Amino acid sequence: MNIKYILTLIVALASSTYGAAQVGDAEKDSLYIQQIEDHKEPDKVLHAEPLYIDLIRDLGARKGEKEWNLGLGLTDNLKFDSYEALIEYEWAPIDRLGLEVELPFTFYAPMHKTENDSILSSLLNSIKIAAQWSFFVNEPMATSMALGYINEFELSDFRNFGKPFIKGNVYNPFLVVAKRWGNNFHSLIYTGPKIEQNFSSNKFHTTFDINTSFHYMISGTRNFIGIEFNKAIRNGYFDMTMRPQMRLGIADNLLIGIIAGIPVSRENERLSSFVRLIWEPGHKNK
Repeated sequence: MNIKYILTLIVALASSTYGAAQVGDAEKDSLYIQQIEDHKEPDKVLHAEPLYIDLIRDLGARKGEKEWNLGLGLTDNLKFDSYEALIEYEWAPIDRLGLEVELPFTFYAPMHKTENDSILSSLLNSIKIAAQWSFFVNEPMATSMALGYINEFELSDFRNFGKPFIKGNVYNPFLVVAKRWGNNFHSLIYTGPKIEQNFSSNKFHTTFDINTSFHYMISGTRNFIGIEFNKAIRNGYFDMTMRPQMRLGIADNLLIGIIAGIPVSRENERLSSFVRLIWEPGHKNK
């Protein structure tokens, strides 16, 4: 998956979509936002959701919403390439509450054999279960806030699968604050600690994540262009990856997200790319 091709595609498709939306932008925006926010209860604010660190469910989720995600990614490391794959299902059993189950996989392709090649054993990383509660939704302020929790049961790699089956756990509470500025511009902060526990040694390691994103949503559509800044602080070290991205609607209930990853301070990771396919069965302008 060529990173230059992905970046070029993001710019070209975004420019094409933007050019097609010049006539009556203000009217289109107003009608579309009203359709999303006001056509049913309870209140909900239209926000652009980041594509790499995605939310458990829309902020202000309404009962009955549901979504399937399929993700595929490639990361170019110094000594090997890693391929990501994930499948996730998220739904809202009641208003304001989102739930999610995710299965993330990682597959490795070493560039040359290493002495300690056990690090290159492919695996189902974990079984992730999550919940997110939108405790503040204010349409006049175009602002939403949510608290959430992700629990990851970390699994052994395929080479040692079942020995043990669950090797550790990750505890991840988080806070989300999102605001829309006018009709088109969106900002979001997603932050919280990740506390990793290794069951065999009973040691704990904590990483604090601060993920910020900024998007421009094309008038009258769910298409957007934007960027995520995925930042992590661990043991006094700071890492950040910039992820320019775009989302395009293929059909009323089918979207595709295209993301490029550009590490800023990581020594062992180079460029990466990620594609997310989003299917919303029964979508009717949620």
